[in-house]
Amino acid sequence: MTNTTGKINLLGLTQPEMEQFFESIGEKRFRAGQVMKWIHHFGVDDFAAMTNVGKALREKLEASAEIRGPEVVSENISADGTRKWVVRVASGSCVETVYIPQKGRGTLCVSSQAGCALDCSFCSTGKQGFNSDLTSAEIIGQVWIANKSFGTVPAKIDRAITNVVMMGMGEPLLNFDNVVSAMQIMMDDLGYGISKRKVTLSTSGVVPMIDKLAEVIDVSLALSLHAPNDELRNQLVPINKKYPLDMLLAACKRYVAKLGEKRVLTIEYTLLKGVNDQPEHAEQMIALLADVPCKINLIPFNPFPFSGYERPSNNAIRRFQDLLHKAGHNVTVRTTRGDDIDAACGQLVGQVMDRTRRSERYIAVRQLGSEAQEPRAAANRN
Repeated sequence: MTNTTGKINLLGLTQPEMEQFFESIGEKRFRAGQVMKWIHHFGVDDFAAMTNVGKALREKLEASAEIRGPEVVSENISADGTRKWVVRVASGSCVETVYIPQKGRGTLCVSSQAGCALDCSFCSTGKQGFNSDLTSAEIIGQVWIANKSFGTVPAKIDRAITNVVMMGMGEPLLNFDNVVSAMQIMMDDLGYGISKRKVTLSTSGVVPMIDKLAEVIDVSLALSLHAPNDELRNQLVPINKKYPLDMLLAACKRYVAKLGEKRVLTIEYTLLKGVNDQPEHAEQMIALLADVPCKINLIPFNPFPFSGYERPSNNAIRRFQDLLHKAGHNVTVRTTRGDDIDAACGQLVGQVMDRTRRSERYIAVRQLGSEAQEPRAAANRN
């Protein structure tokens, strides 16, 4: 929240926190609303531009506060209109934010950590290791940067960003307080005024935090499932060893039940050729989700170097989808977007100053495997 100069960064403050800040400097609470509108509706980061704030207060703000988003390192635009920003955060690492335009809506995929503390076997982000949690300012700052880049200020006029998904780099529930604060700003009318139905948090399954989340906010919930049984999920999503499927789905059902309003859980399922894409996996998934109000997003695997996994054939994907459809599930296959700029699901890597040395170990193991396979391949060719 503060930097080395001791100034407080107002970008990441929720409305109650902003009100407390103004009281702490001897000002009225209503100033919080004025300043939040300048920051989030108009994208202003200069107190001098806040024309309805008196000169004396502007000078006081200059002395004690700042409005500072992450540094934009690069912005790339895909042939399909997808955009990807690489931003540098305070730890020195870079994280990625992706905007996906679709008919009638625009979805921003936001990161919560530099790298990821989990190590799902098919995700390139996890192979980067982990450096740090992002602050609330660094999380909401991704929305602030994207919103300004479209020139859609005030935020409520011709809005480019209609949906936000916490599905970028990191496990959001392992950075709980900062993620919740950022989502509160996303939904606040003084922030971005996005509907609670259109702000989605995606988790790999941190069960205690799912229950805690239900106590403080009512955003939509997505579960990164990826396997229909514990044995396979233990391999693909290692946190399953701590929170197995029965425990995890019970927590998700509690969360959705508390939301009411006929809202459902979103199931994210990455299809991996020959691993979790067979008819028996579909049948197991149908049985697993029999009493879970949900919709299912199937995500064909997006390759990355040394992953060891492949994308299933289109026939295999359709077969899997059809089996779920016939069982009565609402199933969509996510269209791969932005893969020409490495912005597709599972491809976000950033530049993580890895504290875990996981990336180093992962590359070494994969390279050894490639070297071992090369003599065999040469022999086969001969």
